[in-house]
Amino acid sequence: MLEGELLILQPDSSKPIYIQIAQWLETLILQNEFKEHEQVYSQYKLAEMFTINPATAAKGLNVLADEGILYDRRGIGKFVAERAKEKIKEKRKTELSNHLVKKLVREAKYLHVTEKELIDIVQKTYQEMKGEEK
Repeated sequence: MLEGELLILQPDSSKPIYIQIAQWLETLILQNEFKEHEQVYSQYKLAEMFTINPATAAKGLNVLADEGILYDRRGIGKFVAERAKEKIKEKRKTELSNHLVKKLVREAKYLHVTEKELIDIVQKTYQEMKGEEK
């Protein structure tokens, strides 16, 4: 795992811990930390890493298994499914559209920001963040 990539759990968050674990694992898959058919951390390893109950860690793994992102090899553990990255990307794009973008557009309307102004803001922010990646 890349240094600095360890998840900092936010117990006060409205997002349950098992969802935070699942999303963190998704991010590791997107970053090629885990490739197709590679074994991911066990519930016990996750529980040890984050000082959480193994049942909570198992719930996070099971969420990903239910979505077809992980699969179970009986008695061995959970592994990254074929096309897991594509599934995660599609899922996150849908979430982006259904939640974040709608919230952004709604807020822009409250502030009487025009469509053109909003597009300009997004483009400017995108370019600034693109520069940060280098």
